[in-house]
Amino acid sequence: MTKSHIKVTINGKVVEALVEPRTLLIHFLREQQNLTGAHIGCDTGHCGACTVDMDDMSVKSCMTFAVQADGASITTIEGMANPDGTLSALQEGFRMMHGLQCGYCTPGMILRAHRLLQENANPTEEEIRYGIAGNLCRCTGYVNIVKAIQYAAAKINGTPFLEAAE
Repeated sequence: MTKSHIKVTINGKVVEALVEPRTLLIHFLREQQNLTGAHIGCDTGHCGACTVDMDDMSVKSCMTFAVQADGASITTIEGMANPDGTLSALQEGFRMMHGLQCGYCTPGMILRAHRLLQENANPTEEEIRYGIAGNLCRCTGYVNIVKAIQYAAAKINGTPFLEAAE
């Protein structure tokens, strides 16, 4: 099978590679780039464990061919830390609010939450729940994930984080 040449910016680094046309982006990232943060969950795009940010959109990398990423800019969980290596507000929020749980869905959740906060810097709880609806947590721990995103939004906006009374 003839391979295609692609040039992609991943986490700020330009990468050129040859890929078969049928290569999925998740396999390109995990197997050719050794970026194993995005997980293969359901292989159908329903669970969102494979979510990455591509050209300012949340993309399920198990439903995207690597050749479709040619010329794109991709952020994976490996690119979410601050430039000095400290945790981003979202990563810190997931740690502080116990949103990590088993951790399998966490990279996809963080990448989806990143895009959500880029689109809406101060989402309500309802907007957060709607915004992450395409990402499934098999631990069913959405309460802490929502708190983690609220925590990150407050930190990014420079406002105090006020946990809602339950």
